[in-house]
Amino acid sequence: MIKSGFKKISLKEIIFQIVLNVIVFVFFAFDRRHPEIELFKIYFYLNYAIPALIINYVLLPKYLYKGKHIGFILYSLVLIGIIIFIEEAVLEQIYYPDTRGRKFLGIFHNLMGTMPTLTVLVGFKFAWDALTNRKKMEELKSSAKESELQFLKSQINPHFLFNNLNNLYAYAVEQSPKTPEIILELSAVLRYMLYDCKADFVSLENEIKQIKSYISLSELQIEDRGKVTFKTNNISNTKCIAPLILIVFIENAFKHSSSSQSDKIEIDIVLEELENGTLKFKCKNTYRNQSNIISLDGGIGLENVQKRLELLYPNAHDLKIETIDNECFLVDLTIDLNKTTSK
Repeated sequence: MIKSGFKKISLKEIIFQIVLNVIVFVFFAFDRRHPEIELFKIYFYLNYAIPALIINYVLLPKYLYKGKHIGFILYSLVLIGIIIFIEEAVLEQIYYPDTRGRKFLGIFHNLMGTMPTLTVLVGFKFAWDALTNRKKMEELKSSAKESELQFLKSQINPHFLFNNLNNLYAYAVEQSPKTPEIILELSAVLRYMLYDCKADFVSLENEIKQIKSYISLSELQIEDRGKVTFKTNNISNTKCIAPLILIVFIENAFKHSSSSQSDKIEIDIVLEELENGTLKFKCKNTYRNQSNIISLDGGIGLENVQKRLELLYPNAHDLKIETIDNECFLVDLTIDLNKTTSK
């Protein structure tokens, strides 16, 4: 970067300006009647190029981009007047004393000769700035999106840890022989969350392994009070998915089913990959009374996963959460995984 009094100018922009000015000069100085380019035309071209640089790197950032349009117009008109004066009163008197230098052809005629070159030089700079600013805005949006995703992901780990430590504590107080098994399963789950989930996307195969570990851990809460089924169909090992997207719904099902104190708990989970690369996920769980579903669509978990879906899969997912006959709670989610295949 080269830092001027007004802004930083990148090496890429300097090269762009050099190439642009060389091309414009060739068109400016070339004459079909005299194919060779006369060196003195460099002075005529500099009479346009220097004011164009002033407009590009002083007037544009200092006035136009700050909304000071009147100042920009006034100073630009002054520069155009200086261009016309130098060309008529100096350059033409030196190099064309017997032709163009003999009389002043008028403001309109001079503007017709001045504006095309000046407009090209300034127009390309304006376009460069517009594209650069657009790229910066996209980078800022991407950065903001990434920051929000990292924040949402950081909320998940304490959320799961808190719930499972409560379960572990309950078994430890009862001195249950299942406590070592819970610790091992919990260790596997936390290892995945702390290390494997740092990436934006993980393989669908690894995510399913994590889901199975979590189900094994959560089944200990239900014991003999119900049945849990987990089925997968046509799952490929080439697709990727955002980590911990599906497991939030599964955790929600276990939490509210086990808290109902019912002895007829049923949790059915189906994961299927369709031929078009769409992932179908369904999670259905029973509940005992209305009070248990009041908070089903709230809390950190579901709010978090809904925001992540909106950020990661905009216009590429469909989430439906509903109750069936006041007996079952159903989550129906479809995600287009094609965008993450190459991750």
